[in-house]
Amino acid sequence: MTSLHSSPLSLAGTPAASPLGYLSWTFGQGARDPYYIMVIIYIFFPYFSNTVVGDPVHGQTLIGYLNATAGIILALTAPFLGAIADKNGRRKPWIVATVIIMAIGACALWFIKPGGTGIGIYPALFILLIISVAFAISEVFHNAMLPGITPVNKLGFVSGLAFSLGNVGGVLLMLFVLLAFSLPGTIDWSFLPANALFGIDQASHEHDRIVGPIAAIWMLLFTMPVLLFTPDGKSSGTPAWNAAKEGVRDVIKTMGQLKHYSNIAIYLVGRMFFIDGMIGVMTFGGVYASGTFQWGTTTLLILGLVTSSSAMIGAFVGGKLDDLLGSIRTLQISIAMSSLVLVTLVSIEPDTILFLVPVSTQPVWSFPYFQSLSELMYFGTMQIFAMFFVTGLSSSRTLMARISPPALMTQFFGLFALSGTVTAFLAPLLVATTTAWFQSQRAGFASLVILMVIGSVMLLKVKEEQSRPAP
Repeated sequence: MTSLHSSPLSLAGTPAASPLGYLSWTFGQGARDPYYIMVIIYIFFPYFSNTVVGDPVHGQTLIGYLNATAGIILALTAPFLGAIADKNGRRKPWIVATVIIMAIGACALWFIKPGGTGIGIYPALFILLIISVAFAISEVFHNAMLPGITPVNKLGFVSGLAFSLGNVGGVLLMLFVLLAFSLPGTIDWSFLPANALFGIDQASHEHDRIVGPIAAIWMLLFTMPVLLFTPDGKSSGTPAWNAAKEGVRDVIKTMGQLKHYSNIAIYLVGRMFFIDGMIGVMTFGGVYASGTFQWGTTTLLILGLVTSSSAMIGAFVGGKLDDLLGSIRTLQISIAMSSLVLVTLVSIEPDTILFLVPVSTQPVWSFPYFQSLSELMYFGTMQIFAMFFVTGLSSSRTLMARISPPALMTQFFGLFALSGTVTAFLAPLLVATTTAWFQSQRAGFASLVILMVIGSVMLLKVKEEQSRPAP
């Protein structure tokens, strides 16, 4: 009994897991995020838009509609799945199932070939849709484990460390792709092999397509520490069908008690706007840059490597800042800086910076990438965004953990996922329709600032205090 009371407490009021338990939890994000970094942000989505579809504007529009559809599906499922898991008590089986689905789908990306050959454009969109839905559902159950296993005074640190590990994985894998598949044969550096390894054919864009299988293998390997060492909830013994029925009833009941949970409700509505605006900048940042500056795979890989390193630093420092200043204040700083950075990004064109200042398009140095002043400015501005973006993601998660009632944690993290999916179709839809309406990637990309401003205003009304379950 004495040892029980001497153990650090979690937000749930129960003894926290051992350091091995809560640090192993961070590997779940370390397993999952490299897929997002390589496939969605830097390599595969730009390849899909520019090479598979063959038109950057139409490609960005299709990607917007893809994310919008995923958001609608998640809005209809995520809260209910979370409530079912709360009734059942266990989260790991859901993590296992979704990781397997993601891994199979990621391997299938290899067969999405240039010009819509291979699998074809619309079957490819369907595969990407399945992966997106599984990714978000996996995130719900992984996030819901955090408040019950982590000491209260380490919540920001552990959340930030998880995002850091995700970016470490992304950096390592992108560096491998760059050195093994993308650069060989294109640049005369002595430490590079003469040709891409394993017979990868750059002309067929196999160096773009290989990132899916690589992400799948990484995901399977690095999910193992979570499954082996992080404690799961105890099974309630409730039969699956009964848990499903009770879970649905609980969500309906919770939705009817929004007045009691008004603080959480305001936060979730605000988060619907600001987090999706921030995610949208990362999602479309590579697509926008590839269309604006005609950046190819190697250039985007270098951008991804450095930007992920900046995000890694930002996540670690941001986690410490969260524990020091509190989640709300850290989040407010992140949103304000992210909005300012987005305005700066869209102010940059090949011959113009800050909307009005003309610049030369001639190379300013001998390095074969990011040669012009405008390209260097875009590159540097993305580093600043990456640091505040990941800090914002981490703090938004810790704030949810701090204000949610422990007994309903997975259900509320399902609603947390919903708050990122209602605008997970609104933001991409906004980008898609704005891009199509103005026939401008710049206009579509810039529209995301509207969401961040709305969300930051709503955040002013949120209090950082834990809710009690409704009577």
